[in-house]
Amino acid sequence: MTPHLTDRAALMLHRARARSSGDPALFLHDTVRTEIEERLEEVNRTFTNAAIVTGFPEAWEGFPAVRVVPDSDPLDLEPEAHDLVIHSMALHWSDDPIGQLVQCRRALRPDGLMIAAAFGGQTLQELRRSLAEAETQMLGGLSPRVAPMAEIRDLGGLLQRAGLALPVADSRRYETTYASPGHLMHDLRSMGETNALASRDKRVVPRRMFDAASEIYRESFPAPGDRITATYEIIFLSGWAPSDSQQKPLRPGSASRRLADALGTTETPTGDTAGPGQD
Repeated sequence: MTPHLTDRAALMLHRARARSSGDPALFLHDTVRTEIEERLEEVNRTFTNAAIVTGFPEAWEGFPAVRVVPDSDPLDLEPEAHDLVIHSMALHWSDDPIGQLVQCRRALRPDGLMIAAAFGGQTLQELRRSLAEAETQMLGGLSPRVAPMAEIRDLGGLLQRAGLALPVADSRRYETTYASPGHLMHDLRSMGETNALASRDKRVVPRRMFDAASEIYRESFPAPGDRITATYEIIFLSGWAPSDSQQKPLRPGSASRRLADALGTTETPTGDTAGPGQD
């Protein structure tokens, strides 16, 4: 049996707690929605049947022609039912990220578009380093406290493995400041993003460890105004369901014009370049 990365019961509890506060911190979700809407405006296409996979459907209220489904596995998506599928800010909690992207691709009609937004590997790097250093000093070891987040090269590779055509991966880095590490942790609770790893240490952690981590954080990652810096990296992935109507790469050797002619340069065959001391 494949081990689980995420304790889904804990994750759902954390999200419910964030909502119960009456003011969940959805600023990153709002940022992602704005970015995706801008990207869709640049696509010369009208989408009429979209599906969005997310843990916070309220962030997508008012999005046109949309069906919102939770990020649980398997995804509640029908094959070839949509011309647009958006996977928003939930991939880092998936036990099988490639499986989620495959399901998104299968839910697309031919030439349909998938866009995913996911936390990247630089997210909360300051918090992770501070916690790791404090825990090593105080307890003599490490336990998982922040969900693992993939680098852009890894997530980009998943697009092709999922069978998507014309894959593109890029990232945006957002640096924010907080009055203290405690304020950062409060925001993470309001996001529903506190530790829900299945392998997390469930024992009560000594307060002195968090005090030590807070001091390390302040010393290592200061920001103007006696504040601290926190980094969020969002990786955007996009790809299309294969279709016969899409552009195909040319067959090698089929070019009708030399590259040198197109660039206005002189072509020098390999091996004909004169070296030092040669005529």
